[in-house]
Amino acid sequence: MLVSLNLSSLLTLFFVALIASGLSGLLFLHPRIPLSFVRIHISVVALPALISLVALANSSVNGNVGPWYLDSLAWLMAFFVLTIGLIIQRFSVRYLMGDRHYRKYFTLFTFTTGVTSTAWLSADLRLMVICWGATLLWLTLLIRLNSAWKVTNEAAKVAGRLFILSWFSLLFAMIWLFQVTGQWQLPLALTNDSLAQLAPWERTGINLLIILAVVIPAAQWPFQRWLIESAVASTPVSAIMHAGLVNAGGIMLTRFSPLFDRDIASVVLLILASISVLIGSGISLVQVDYKRQLVGSTIGQMGFMLIQCALGAYIAAIMHLILHGLFKATLFLQSGSAVRRYEVSPRVVNEHSSYLWIIAGRSLGLVVGVAFWLTTPGEGYQLISALILGWSLSVSWTQLVAFGEGRIGRITGLSLLGGVALVYFIIHNLFYKWLHTTVFQSAQPPISVVVIVVCLLLFGSAIGKWVARNRSSVSFAVLYLWLVRLSEAKPKSVESHPNYLKQYLS
Repeated sequence: MLVSLNLSSLLTLFFVALIASGLSGLLFLHPRIPLSFVRIHISVVALPALISLVALANSSVNGNVGPWYLDSLAWLMAFFVLTIGLIIQRFSVRYLMGDRHYRKYFTLFTFTTGVTSTAWLSADLRLMVICWGATLLWLTLLIRLNSAWKVTNEAAKVAGRLFILSWFSLLFAMIWLFQVTGQWQLPLALTNDSLAQLAPWERTGINLLIILAVVIPAAQWPFQRWLIESAVASTPVSAIMHAGLVNAGGIMLTRFSPLFDRDIASVVLLILASISVLIGSGISLVQVDYKRQLVGSTIGQMGFMLIQCALGAYIAAIMHLILHGLFKATLFLQSGSAVRRYEVSPRVVNEHSSYLWIIAGRSLGLVVGVAFWLTTPGEGYQLISALILGWSLSVSWTQLVAFGEGRIGRITGLSLLGGVALVYFIIHNLFYKWLHTTVFQSAQPPISVVVIVVCLLLFGSAIGKWVARNRSSVSFAVLYLWLVRLSEAKPKSVESHPNYLKQYLS
């Protein structure tokens, strides 16, 4: 009874704070409210994030309270989304000052993060679908907030059409799941008894609909167009979009992970995500527009996250989406200082010494990767994890140690590399402690599929390196121009001079 009371009390406090933040945003819309009220609004917005943190710290026991399922994953996602929203709104206080939609930005930010956090606390499939649809709607309104500008209108149209397809796909999947299991409650619909009622073709059909609902917001191939077009949105909108919304697919797949256990749909997700990794990486390399470089990076990173989900590494996927969200929000919020003057200083490098250090780093990466692979036989995704770990260590070693300036530079690089490794292990253990009892551990796809994915990624990387070293070749020109064309906005979404500004000049 005490546990139930605590869960109910925390949930009540959370929604009271969430409603208060929404009312604060609506109040700020009134023109008679002074702009200085935004400081009070930021303080109110901080309350639900603080309560979700308290709930996360006390979420050792899972439980249902009405239509809500309160476990560590739900509170973690609520805290993450609300905290990202709070940081971005605080940043926007000065950044957006002077914009004629200043008040609307804060209201839409508040509603977007509020309904998103509510979606992940929901145990009712109907409520989850409604909240997710509201999230996509508010995001579309944020993109087209400057409706007088043709470019943002076109971007909102592209995003809106794909979001509608995503939402209806999720809606049909949930209705189909209910028709077979007779359960609207997510924990009951995913029990072994309920899933046993699904025929193999029904399970695959529902999974494919969920995958479609997931890959569109994650901007995966061939649905990456909306994220490319949305680069014209204001920087805070891009930050909340990339940090807290496009990575929602990892949460959704984690929630429905029992459905994907030993299903062929995971192979489809693996293929789409692997292609997206290659395309996203290519876009980030050829684009000169800073925000579109970040768009390409997000496409690739979301591909890696979905690969982790397809391989059953849901805890790793949750860690990935949170760390990526924090990292990408930081990059967007500092994008104003991205264009700066670079001064090339003369640098003497001992090529022979650096080459030996590079060889040492690659050898260390190979040893660590193989050791990780051999010492984690219980993990089905260990092959890709070992590959990523070894490659990351090799690259980091090259940049921080091999190219370090003298003995002091290399010692500093080694210290930084060791510090990052220590922080990673601490974060990994913390997340594992929170999530290992709440995240379903599914069976992995056949090892042959995993090997094919690894080969696809390695082949794409090898082709990219070969083309880059032969820049005078026709292959380089064709690949480069294709990636540029793929990452550029449509012609009707481009405007040399924003025509809506003419009214201020006349």
